[in-house]
Amino acid sequence: MKAFRFGVVLSNLPPADWVLRVRQIEKLGYSSLLWADHFRTQWEPVSALAAAAAVTKRLNIGSLVYCVDYRHPVVLAKAAATIQLISNGRHEFGLGAGWMESDYVQAGILFDPPKVRIERLNEALEIIRHVWTQEQTTFSGKYYNVKEVPRAVKFSEQQRPRIFVGGGGRKVLEVAARQADIVGITPTFCKGSFGSHTIYDFNIERIIEKVKLVRENAQKAGRDADEIEFSCNVFGINLTDDPKPIREEIARRWNVEEVDIEACKLFLIGSANEIRENLEQLRIETGISYIAISESNPIVLRKFANSVIRPLLSQ
Repeated sequence: MKAFRFGVVLSNLPPADWVLRVRQIEKLGYSSLLWADHFRTQWEPVSALAAAAAVTKRLNIGSLVYCVDYRHPVVLAKAAATIQLISNGRHEFGLGAGWMESDYVQAGILFDPPKVRIERLNEALEIIRHVWTQEQTTFSGKYYNVKEVPRAVKFSEQQRPRIFVGGGGRKVLEVAARQADIVGITPTFCKGSFGSHTIYDFNIERIIEKVKLVRENAQKAGRDADEIEFSCNVFGINLTDDPKPIREEIARRWNVEEVDIEACKLFLIGSANEIRENLEQLRIETGISYIAISESNPIVLRKFANSVIRPLLSQ
């Protein structure tokens, strides 16, 4: 099994003390700072990650995840290569097919069917990898055509950013199996938004099925599936000795039963000991060792680091 890693997913920071906040995340022992990519009121991820890279020394800096439809792959390849250089090799390049329909509506971007967006993701990843590692890139595909694009920067295949692809459906996980160093296992956002279907699609049985799909397709592509690092995103942390009221409230909000929230791996609710045990069991059953936490409260992050992360990493 791979060692545990924990990342913090952000979209905003207080302008007055953002440097302090980022350095505190690094000091607490989190492995990475990850940035979301949406059109809501939030910081833009490319510039935010570059800034975070400049004020840290150890923290991995990553996108969770850039949407393929918001930037041309050549533009993204250049930006990611720059972050990789200024961070001294700490960039985790996350790219996804896009799923939040409201973003597309707000920006006036056509929200194509999943099959089209996933095909576009696959082509974009091919272009980006080539722009990182080849002297010139010429690519003629269904969605992109680029001609004699110069290499982004001078680094080798071994020096390029690690590629992070997340998804919950079969087609996007097949792309991840072929292309990604880190595979993020997610629910299937089949309706372009969160809903009760999100909860039902992320219990342990569904996660095991998704991981198995990735491993099988990686082997078909000639890859060693054991080299893939598996990740998942957690939307809520609640350290408490009485989890029942919190689960009941979340269940009402999502229009599901409490038992569905308890089974869903999108939430970490319970005592520190219970959460550690659940994470260890998740790693045993699925191979997921990289936990990305959507949490910005510094008090919660400190408490979680002290009571969950440090004991797990010290074992």
